[in-house]
Amino acid sequence: MSESAQPVTPVTFPPAFLWGAATSAYQIEGAVREDGRTPSIWDTFSHTPGRTAGGDTGDIAVDHYHRYRDDVKLMAELGLNAYRFSISWSRVQPTGRGPAVQVGLDFYRRLVDELLAHGIKPAITLYHWDLPQELEDAGGWPERDTALRFAEYARIVGEALGDRVENWITLNEPWCSAFLGYGSGVHAPGRTEPLASLRAAHHLNLAHGLGAQALRSVMPARNQVAVSLNSSVVRPFSQSPADLAAVRKIDDLANGVFHGPMLYGAYPATLLEATSSITDWSFVLDGDLSTAHQPLDALGLNYYTPALVSATDESRPGPRADGHGASSYSPWPGADDVAFHQTPGERTEMGWTIDPTGLHELIMRYTREAPGLPLYITENGAAYDDKVDSDGRVHDPERIAYLHGHLAAVRRAITDGADVRGYYLWSLMDNFEWAYGYGKRFGAVYVDYATLTRTPKSSAHWYAKAARTGQLPPVEAA
Repeated sequence: MSESAQPVTPVTFPPAFLWGAATSAYQIEGAVREDGRTPSIWDTFSHTPGRTAGGDTGDIAVDHYHRYRDDVKLMAELGLNAYRFSISWSRVQPTGRGPAVQVGLDFYRRLVDELLAHGIKPAITLYHWDLPQELEDAGGWPERDTALRFAEYARIVGEALGDRVENWITLNEPWCSAFLGYGSGVHAPGRTEPLASLRAAHHLNLAHGLGAQALRSVMPARNQVAVSLNSSVVRPFSQSPADLAAVRKIDDLANGVFHGPMLYGAYPATLLEATSSITDWSFVLDGDLSTAHQPLDALGLNYYTPALVSATDESRPGPRADGHGASSYSPWPGADDVAFHQTPGERTEMGWTIDPTGLHELIMRYTREAPGLPLYITENGAAYDDKVDSDGRVHDPERIAYLHGHLAAVRRAITDGADVRGYYLWSLMDNFEWAYGYGKRFGAVYVDYATLTRTPKSSAHWYAKAARTGQLPPVEAA
């Protein structure tokens, strides 16, 4: 039976399972010039003509900075018991250096207090792509000093909130920061330098390790430190040796480049070999890999769609049909001999194939390769072209079917022995979707961008039933 088929008996989750939703600071907060906040790389990028759809920016976003109390109340009404959000580095530490701006920290103190008052467990992500612009001006993630600055920032936030927040995530999707930010240039800061992208990946690994150390030095021992990786499920176009070699290369660049150092303390030898024409990796200094290899209390997995790859030939050009935005520059350094293919099946508005089996496969991979490490699905969701009906409601049955299929895949993985402890829907509400601007709606809550009115979609009501009962309602229920 497929994950999307209706089970004979209800799909039931463990009683302690966390039912959450996720957001990130630049996508929802707005208030970009208030209370001492200075520009991040996404402020600069979004204000650069041609970088975002329609010239959209996060200047106002959905104004969560001023509406957070109403947003938390809405979370409680929807039955969520967990909320994952990120801290704006430049709101807390405007130059990326030096003492914190307390009024910036005060916003997050108030947010955490509001969540706890409503029985919602906060999970903090320290870095969700919004590097302070001054640090990028000094070289950004390709420079070692940025990792050192991140550790200082982590310590500041850990000291301020570690007494009330137990779940911490150092980095969100460092692959995007490194390879979309410095390789293909479709994300901030928009650079297209293969060597810089590999240097950035390493310094993000180092930042994770240093940040984990800094957090643990100032927080209670009960707190959990994790990282969220958008690890790819990479499948071969055929079983030919050339296509299997293509899978190995992309798996190294998508997954091994981060989970190698973080989980095992080493980069894959095949990755170093495949990228040897770009760098000799001499920027990896003695002790870096042991620093990156800090003990993790949990691992966050972000999943949307699998990848299908082959070796290139004359009819199958190089790696650009990979679902990561349009650019004439590749985010896959050293992999110009690999082609990406659209996987068959229904697709979301992002053009991503809907395949819950990939989420099960991903969970079971880390269950095998990192036994004993608790897992959280820290992002999973879908964009659809949602509209408000004449009755003022937003019906999104496609998203309900998507959530049912993927949550059923999570439950099947738990049955198969995986220690999955929670699920964070991406996203709580429609928001600024990076280079896509406001054109892609991932939210369970619809946002009218003219009035900023929030309207829970039918998927939000469906998810609320799941959260309250610990069971997946039928797809037709809303």
